[in-house]
Amino acid sequence: MIAPTVGKTLLITTFLFFSVFLALILFSPSVPFSQTPLNSAVSERTEIWSLRRVFEWRPCNWWLQGRPAALPAKSNGYIRVDCYGGLNQMRRDFCDGVGIARLLNATLVLPKFEAAAYWNESSGFEDVFDVDYFIQQMNGFVQVVKELPAEFASKEPVRVDCSKRKGLFDYVENVLPLLLEHHYISFTPAMSQRRDRYPLYAKAALCQACYNALRLTNKLEKKGSELLQTIPKPFLSLHLRFEPDMVAYSQCEYSGLSAASIQAIEAARGDRKPWTGEQARLWRNRGKCPLTPNETAIILQALSIPTNINIYLAAGDGLMEVEGLTSVYANVFTKSTLLSSEDFKTMHGNTKAALDYYVSVNSDSYMATYFGNMDKMVAAMRAFKGLYKTLFLSRRGFAVLTSQGLNGSSLMEALWKIHKDDFVMGVGSALPDCFCEFKL
Repeated sequence: MIAPTVGKTLLITTFLFFSVFLALILFSPSVPFSQTPLNSAVSERTEIWSLRRVFEWRPCNWWLQGRPAALPAKSNGYIRVDCYGGLNQMRRDFCDGVGIARLLNATLVLPKFEAAAYWNESSGFEDVFDVDYFIQQMNGFVQVVKELPAEFASKEPVRVDCSKRKGLFDYVENVLPLLLEHHYISFTPAMSQRRDRYPLYAKAALCQACYNALRLTNKLEKKGSELLQTIPKPFLSLHLRFEPDMVAYSQCEYSGLSAASIQAIEAARGDRKPWTGEQARLWRNRGKCPLTPNETAIILQALSIPTNINIYLAAGDGLMEVEGLTSVYANVFTKSTLLSSEDFKTMHGNTKAALDYYVSVNSDSYMATYFGNMDKMVAAMRAFKGLYKTLFLSRRGFAVLTSQGLNGSSLMEALWKIHKDDFVMGVGSALPDCFCEFKL
């Protein structure tokens, strides 16, 4: 009688064990399927910065170490460069203007900064950049004066339309005669200059101005240094562009935005209506749509950027949907949180942009969700200083991959590959006019 009893007891125990085990499987909280491979795939990779690069951009020796060509004994006249837009756009225009002034053998007058009301700006060139240092560094490259001779001091320059002037012959054949006639002219360089056609002495002047001579004022450098010291180290500077005007200008539509964001975008649209249907898909797949903060967080995760990293958010006023980033990356710092409220309130647009520029150039690593004037200048200056942890996040890559239906670990793997190739090959890390590619 003992054996059957033992067998029966063993059978009941086994049944109860499997019943409990099955219940644990069925009723325990589950992790979404898409998250499981995502986390495991990302954790297996090293950070993007640990990859060995094949190419990098460095300032070319022909202008950095070479002696500038001797300036002609007589100047052909005076040129003032009129600069418009945000700080980094004005900086780009001024650098181009320096090259053109040397091309035409002209004497450069300090530029005029004309910011639109949108930029909340009233500061001039001398409020942002160290004028004496600029003149000193440009000695031998181009003549620069603080003040005009008496015969021109009370006059406005003759305005020359250079919107279609892009190369050497355009300026020599069309602008130089006006300079010789009037002796004092002003212009704004066209956006797409053909600098590759300049003679080396004009290129050298442009490169020297942009990367050696333009230094922030002592006051701004001190403020930038103080801001830099308050950011926990090491840190990533992230230039994130998702403001209402930026989205409105892109003519892109987004799903899942808050009511406040949608209202702000609609208010900024004006006549620029968003693309719809197949046109919207093609537009997005061409990389024309700004990355949202949430999309940015997804790419950062794909690149194995730790979620506990310190991030300095280099962004303009009005950034939308920032919770999409901070819900994943919690250690996010901004100018408004690090500076005193009084300091922040008294700052104009150029001052804020200058501080973002200063911190980004000196950060441990830099990423940008756009390829605008600030991003190009920061990347070039970081390359100039030998700082190569710089990467532009691919709007086009993200759009194409998600339109193909990729998600979870498949999306992460594909995003990793796109950005890995860009970083390894040094894509978009500097301006080729003043920088040369070196194979490592």
